[in-house]
Amino acid sequence: MKTKYIDLIEQTYDFPQEEFKLKDNKLQFHGIDLNDLAQRYGTPLKFTYLPKISHNIQRAKGWFNSAIEKHKYAGKYHYCYCTKSSHFEHVLNEALKNDIHIETSSAFDINIVEHLKSTGKITKDTYVICNGFKRDQYVQNIARLINHGHRNCIPIIDNYEEINLLGEVIDGKFKIGIRIASEEEPKFEFYTSRLGIGYKNIVPFYNQSIKPNDQVELKMLHFFINTGIRDTAYYWNELLKCLKVYINLKKVCPTLDSLNIGGGFPIKNSLAFEYDYEYMVDEIIHQIGQACEEAGVDVPNIFTEFGSFTVGESGGNIYEVLYQKQQNDREKWNMINSSFITTMPDSWAISKKFILLSINRWNEEYERVLLGGLTCDSDDYYNSEQHMNAIYLPKYKKDKPLYIGFFNTGAYQETIGGFGGLQHCLIPTPKHILIDKDEHGNINTRVFAEQQTAGEFLSILGYGDKKTDTEHVEDKELQESIKN
Repeated sequence: MKTKYIDLIEQTYDFPQEEFKLKDNKLQFHGIDLNDLAQRYGTPLKFTYLPKISHNIQRAKGWFNSAIEKHKYAGKYHYCYCTKSSHFEHVLNEALKNDIHIETSSAFDINIVEHLKSTGKITKDTYVICNGFKRDQYVQNIARLINHGHRNCIPIIDNYEEINLLGEVIDGKFKIGIRIASEEEPKFEFYTSRLGIGYKNIVPFYNQSIKPNDQVELKMLHFFINTGIRDTAYYWNELLKCLKVYINLKKVCPTLDSLNIGGGFPIKNSLAFEYDYEYMVDEIIHQIGQACEEAGVDVPNIFTEFGSFTVGESGGNIYEVLYQKQQNDREKWNMINSSFITTMPDSWAISKKFILLSINRWNEEYERVLLGGLTCDSDDYYNSEQHMNAIYLPKYKKDKPLYIGFFNTGAYQETIGGFGGLQHCLIPTPKHILIDKDEHGNINTRVFAEQQTAGEFLSILGYGDKKTDTEHVEDKELQESIKN
């Protein structure tokens, strides 16, 4: 009988895969020995594999450039990274190696842009697309960037008042875009996105508020679908509606020359994941080109804003199973040495699934389990794997450590989880390491952040300096010994 963990994976999925391979019954991720990583740095552990960021950017640029060439599309393609997916400097540094542009969503993003500019990571030619609802500080920061000469900063108008707010603080002419308030899928609790301006109102808005305003130049129409770019009737219908708006707007606005098709590509969330990226890009370019040709207008330059696709597949989490609790006749709970709520908040908040695999002991028998986190919250669990009704892992043995890995966790989890701040039940943020390759293909690792300490929590909570209770006791004893 095939009862080993490796048998289960090979029977259920096409394995090994490009990034996942097995060596000596231990899992490798892009050639990295994860068991060695866990033993060397300890667990829980977060890691970022930086080369994957550049790899995905280059894949997307290749698909779009190939489609543009195939369809003799007259516009250009611009890849933007939306910083909200992961604001970390190491992420931006890696992404910006690939001649890309930036999309922002709030005031402090502009401070990051200014830092990148001051260090030469971006130039005045880099597009900075400013999305989000804009008030006060965000408006001031955008104005400061433009007034200092960054004319390729394009604030995307989200509501009718923003043009006047920006115009009051920006010197001279500036470029803008308009965001379409797209209609959401029927499963949503609301019908129309809270962001942007309705389809039917965009051309009248241009005629009344933008066309007579000599300070403003409309350059971009921004189209965003919350559920991302997917081969569904809903997506294609919304894209065609967007193209009708673009065509009608282009006929009255000669300066309009760009279409931002926001909404990201999906990323791999299972070993059974399938998505034809090349087909989707080809069809998008074809649809846009065909619609513009039939209407007799110039095709737009294409902008995309890929966040999760850029950084998601670079991240992973490694935990150790601390203990197994047999709660009834059927349920075995494997307790990990961290918390799902704090380290993978999307798994709790929106029931998002990640790739889950054992790191070691692949050649041993498996069992059905549930996974529980350390907090006292009943929602701190992870109980199902994509395309499977339960989690199966090598059998728990008290004397044999079991490491498990969650993969493609690189987007949003740190910021949603409050990196460096308070965590639910004061479970510390794990150690975070960065993994890179040199020009010879050698793997290099370094610690980006150590695991949070009790002292750091106490400081945030207002209990004084960053010393722990133990450190305070030692200090007191030292002071007493000096007095004596």
